Amino acid sequence: MARLNWVLNMSLRYFFGYIELLVLARIILSWVSPGYNNPISRFVYNVTEPILSPFRRIMERSPFGGGMIDFSPILAILFIRIVVQPLMYYLVRVITAF
Repeated sequence: MARLNWVLNMSLRYFFGYIELLVLARIILSWVSPGYNNPISRFVYNVTEPILSPFRRIMERSPFGGGMIDFSPILAILFIRIVVQPLMYYLVRVITAF
């Protein structure tokens, strides 16, 4: 059972690490702007848009929204690090306890 717990925790760690890397790649792509026709940028945008769009809507409603800088990637990474990862690790412990 401990082996299953370890495998699930490592899988989640790698998954969220890749998501964070894709969000960071999106930040860099927004600076470079290679165009949407580039297959790599299209992949990054298609994967990260469902993650960033809720945070973008939250920022639009806040007094900080509507500016030149998009803070939604920062909020997404913070949300993953502070809320999602600990919650997933807790759920893995609960699931593998049986």
